[in-house]
Amino acid sequence: MRMASRGIAWPAILAAALGVATALSFAPFPFHFLPFLTLGGVIILWQKSQSRFGAMLIGLAYGLGLMCAGMNWIYVSLHDFGGMPSAIAMFCTFLLSLVLAVFPALVGYFQHSFGAQGKLQALVVIPALWALFEWLRGWVLTGLPWLSLGYAQVADGWLASYAPLVGVFGVSLIIAMMAGVVATILIAIPRKDLRSIFIAGTIAAIVLVGNMALSRIQWTQPLGAPISVSLLQGNITQDIKWKPETIESTLLTYRDLTLASKSKLTILPETAFPVLLEQMPEEYLAELREHAKNMGGDILFGIPESTGPSIYHNSVLSLGVSPAQTYRKTHLVPFSEFIPLKWLIGWVYDDLLNMPLADFTAGAIDQKPFSVAGQKIAMTNCYEDLFGEEVIRKLPEATMLANVSNDAWFGHSWGPQQHAQIAQMRALETGRYLLRATNTGVTAIIDQHGRSVSRAPEFTRTALNGTAQGFTGATPYVRFGNYPVVLLSLAMLVLAIALRNRRTRRDDLYFD
Repeated sequence: MRMASRGIAWPAILAAALGVATALSFAPFPFHFLPFLTLGGVIILWQKSQSRFGAMLIGLAYGLGLMCAGMNWIYVSLHDFGGMPSAIAMFCTFLLSLVLAVFPALVGYFQHSFGAQGKLQALVVIPALWALFEWLRGWVLTGLPWLSLGYAQVADGWLASYAPLVGVFGVSLIIAMMAGVVATILIAIPRKDLRSIFIAGTIAAIVLVGNMALSRIQWTQPLGAPISVSLLQGNITQDIKWKPETIESTLLTYRDLTLASKSKLTILPETAFPVLLEQMPEEYLAELREHAKNMGGDILFGIPESTGPSIYHNSVLSLGVSPAQTYRKTHLVPFSEFIPLKWLIGWVYDDLLNMPLADFTAGAIDQKPFSVAGQKIAMTNCYEDLFGEEVIRKLPEATMLANVSNDAWFGHSWGPQQHAQIAQMRALETGRYLLRATNTGVTAIIDQHGRSVSRAPEFTRTALNGTAQGFTGATPYVRFGNYPVVLLSLAMLVLAIALRNRRTRRDDLYFD
């Protein structure tokens, strides 16, 4: 029994270390190639696993290492700004990581259950399962697809050009396949299995050449002339943002930044004004409206608003030459913007946390793009830009994307950089510029290739001025969303079952 537990423990420890290393493939780090190696190592561990439980434990350990390391900003949000005691914040961060680690654990369990071995397991079964479970993580329990492997390829990764075709989960599928290539070659070399090396190498070459070929395709086309934009970053730290004594200085900060803007489109961050819309001085809004009209354009700003007794929305409003418009956030953050099981855990917010306006109401899902500054802007608010299929609801009608956020909750952690990388993926998937206005950073103008044309320095009070180009047309991902990847993954599993059932003896698809 003791020897069996040791046999399970060491692969799990190694898998956890590989998960921690995988976190370095995401922003702010440049090691986008790491998942090929780290997941490749996990695939080897899975191939050596003798039981479903052992394979599941390897997947759980890998996911736990990845999430604990990569999402360390959860602790910052809960403890540094939420006021939660350190030990409880650490436990909650671990618990969330554990929940998210269940998905790679299920990959481990089911890939072992398939009974496929060798190349069939590494190159077909595991990639298909990986893509399916990442996709499931994107919507189960409202979804949290943070650190999906595909994000590591933005914008200079070896597989970035696949994003407009198949989206982030499709890129994850290809990453898992490339990891299978690595695993296959590493196992085949000491066995001098030249056939396996050739097959795996051919797949890798096809994938990389395919990326090069796709990079030459222009899925969308420029529409009209570029417009001038100003993205305002007030740098109001989270610990003072909602204090009554700082509201006046916050309003003055954003008024001064706005009036200094000479752009046709000016965007302020999420909840830039830390008061309800109904409490805003009318003369203040009138001054901003008049300035926008003088510039011949519009201003977008984030503010909470009330539409009835105890009904609050996290909203973005427009002022200027265009008719006034409102966007109300539709995909709310659980435990931050709304409280699941409030009757059971509401006391946590009352006794342990300092989170203002933690009980918003979601807006309608069929809201139209903003028609402002001669463009149609598909708006997302904060972490809504994690959900590609929600972004493409407003496409191809929208000519640009915009995201407002308050990543001050993340402090100086990796969170703001990771969130900006996610926004880059949305621009790449849709072939649209994305304008990102944040409170403390990362404020950026991102082009249709997912590259940051310009970025404001983090944690500074500034305006990022530049130009943005509208685009028309639709990428394949805009037209079909995640359906092709889901169907392809299911087809790969059906193929694996068929091949497995047809084999009555080991052949070149199986390792001895």
